[in-house]
Amino acid sequence: MHGRTRMEAAGVARRWLWAGVLGLGLALTGCRTTGGATKPDASANKQVVEFDPVTVTADLELDKLNDEELFAGGTSAFAANDFKQAARYFGRLADFHPNSPHRRQALYNAGLAHQRLKEWDDAYGRFSDLAEPEKGQGDALDASFRVAETLYHLERYEEAVKLLATLAAREDLPAGRRIEAQVQQGICQVEAGRTDDAEGTLRKALAAYDALPDKAEVEDYFPAQAHFFVGEIYRLHYEAVKLEASRGSDGLAQDLNYKAELLLSAQGHYLRSIRVGNGYWATAAGAQIGALYENLYEHMVNSPTPPELNAEEAEVYRQELRKKIRVLLTKSINIYERTLEAAERIGSQNAFVDRTRQSLEKVKSLLLADADSGDPESEEVSVPMPASNAGAKRR
Repeated sequence: MHGRTRMEAAGVARRWLWAGVLGLGLALTGCRTTGGATKPDASANKQVVEFDPVTVTADLELDKLNDEELFAGGTSAFAANDFKQAARYFGRLADFHPNSPHRRQALYNAGLAHQRLKEWDDAYGRFSDLAEPEKGQGDALDASFRVAETLYHLERYEEAVKLLATLAAREDLPAGRRIEAQVQQGICQVEAGRTDDAEGTLRKALAAYDALPDKAEVEDYFPAQAHFFVGEIYRLHYEAVKLEASRGSDGLAQDLNYKAELLLSAQGHYLRSIRVGNGYWATAAGAQIGALYENLYEHMVNSPTPPELNAEEAEVYRQELRKKIRVLLTKSINIYERTLEAAERIGSQNAFVDRTRQSLEKVKSLLLADADSGDPESEEVSVPMPASNAGAKRR
């Protein structure tokens, strides 16, 4: 699952995972089994025509096709990116031809078609018919991961955690699949607000990856994603620390130092994500590091002066604050530019890259505005330029 979540609402694109309520799964299966056991008679068609003639026309059309024709029609529609038609053909085959040799593939393909259409409930229903998280292989195993992904999008995170924990514990699976399950389990725990559990799960996945004698057996997407989300956990902790002037200068300084420590911890994990070498998560991590510095700048600029300071002390406080702010802006610019250069080099183009370009222009403007403010020290600050003009290009 390569996506992305509500955690994007918290900073990142991430939506994913599990299949879990047994009662609901059985209910969905029962409806399909019942529908496929008997062929609609003429009276039933007349009743449907009265309420939904469009649907009936489609059903009558598919009723003429056997399972081979339905499978061929669904395959052709899917190849043409007509996912509505693909879901219709594959769904009809799965529901009305229970003994077809194509049924399992039709279930999986119907789930994929619904997934492309972001019809998460329908995708869940199709994948859950096929999934076997405790012992399945092949399509049954892949469907288990797909069910988890649909449940992630449905925000049923705890169910996702349970299924993914089952998959991660299977000793018969290759290391790569177990690590994949653990990473996704950790992401669901983050979404559920269980950040301590999530950090433990993600660190276990990373430890398993580090212990592998041959890293090539695991796709670099997942360890990079794990490091990224550990960074996200520390970013969430960072955001929870508020700078309150009412705490006085000493309290404000303590809060600021603690916030800076959390920023550095998040940055460290984002940098580890970058070092793994996966293009998607490298650009995402770079964007997040720059955004952290930009965010700290916003906090510092908007924080009120401690009330116990007199006018002269307040002026000194503001001058010192501006020095720190210029450092933060400069760091943010450097990181944004390096991120864009890396994205250009590897040919990465995604939402993080677009956001980084916009943020870079914003931060440069802030730094230039500070340089034009008349402060003698600020005039010495220049906007750093990228090593090449690659970052300015658009694909």
